[in-house]
Amino acid sequence: MTHRPGHLVLNAFLMSSGHHEASWRLPQSPPGAASLSLEHFVHLARVAEAGTLDSVFFADSPQLQGDVGRRPSGTLDPIVLLTALAGATQHIGLIGTASTTYNSPYNLARRFASLDHVSGGRAGWNVVTTAGPAAARNFGLDEQPLHAARYERAAEFLDVAFGLWDSWEEDAILADKAAGVWADGSKVHAIEHVGTHFSVAGPLTTHRTPQGRPVIVQAGSSHDGKELAARYADAVFTAHQTFEDTRAFYLDLKGRAVAHGRDPQDVKILPGIVPAIGSTEAEAKAVERELDELIEPRYALQQLARTLRVDPADLRLDSHLPADLPDEDEIEGAKSRYTLIVQLARRENLTVRELIGRLGGGRGHRTFAGTPEQIADTIQAWYDDGAADGFNIMAPVLPSGLEAFVEHVVPVLRSRGLFRTAYEGTTLREHYGLTVPENRWTAARTLTPATTGA
Repeated sequence: MTHRPGHLVLNAFLMSSGHHEASWRLPQSPPGAASLSLEHFVHLARVAEAGTLDSVFFADSPQLQGDVGRRPSGTLDPIVLLTALAGATQHIGLIGTASTTYNSPYNLARRFASLDHVSGGRAGWNVVTTAGPAAARNFGLDEQPLHAARYERAAEFLDVAFGLWDSWEEDAILADKAAGVWADGSKVHAIEHVGTHFSVAGPLTTHRTPQGRPVIVQAGSSHDGKELAARYADAVFTAHQTFEDTRAFYLDLKGRAVAHGRDPQDVKILPGIVPAIGSTEAEAKAVERELDELIEPRYALQQLARTLRVDPADLRLDSHLPADLPDEDEIEGAKSRYTLIVQLARRENLTVRELIGRLGGGRGHRTFAGTPEQIADTIQAWYDDGAADGFNIMAPVLPSGLEAFVEHVVPVLRSRGLFRTAYEGTTLREHYGLTVPENRWTAARTLTPATTGA
């Protein structure tokens, strides 16, 4: 295997007591509402930074997720939480999720620009289009917007956000005390956007950020999701079970980026992996087995039924999935995750009970139990063979799972020349190996003499 230039990307995907749904039941797991504890997340961010990971990442939804009896529920607003973490860390990137379906471009562009300024250029935005009638009802709607409409709105939302982040040119601020001129008004621009979904004048109240604009992440794997990522995203979070599926997604997304006139190296593909780590393979599998045995089937069955759009009575724990499930085209929300779950069950001939066990560890992301060397082998194989540019590390138990990854897996990756030993830059774009996007107004100003014949 031949290593590529640079290094693989490693993000820590943080979630309350861990990604395994039964992690909160372990004796060593933090008691109470870990998902609302700043102290808990400060510790995790500092652990990830000690391992020189690229970023920490928080998912989010504008609705209470799942059954509150099943696992710790309730979350902090990720932008508020990441702002607090910016003051508790120095280097690590800070990525938060926010919906384009239930926000306005001006407010969200301002909040992420503020996070980028406060953190010194470490902000990232995971762009999602929220599905589900429960979320719609939180915003005065009877039904969720259709899948295609949500992605159409998301594209225009990003166009507006990009325009707002460009509304101040890099050299607009003069701060000339002698002349009494603070900024050059000719370099602060109204965007005057009028579109299908939004009418936004601009400019933004926040000037050009350290990264030009925050790093854009996208996590949808449907056709519309991949098109959105290929046009706008700097990184793509994705869920796949097999090397073949991951590589096919990788090649597809990179090809779409090229079709949109982009360098495929500017779009990082980052599948999730849920590593159960032990000093021996048997020890790692025992860790995984202990967690799986703590899954409460009555909650998991209800969630699976909601995901598959079937009556819970149609799912029997020791039988296979019904043969007459809906096609993906009939699904209005989370299309790609629906398909992943159905294909996993069919491909591996899993019973509903076995499927619940597989999903309990990572909700469709690849779970793997092994030694640090075996975990590193899997990461290296997918990276070297062109299926991933890096990974979202989804520790099944927190904080112990992240601590084990940093203490035992990261040194193996470093010894193989795959991962940094120290931060080489200060911004998330530098961590990822991305350039600062050119300001469109500055670019237009530069091109004017050539285009006018001057």
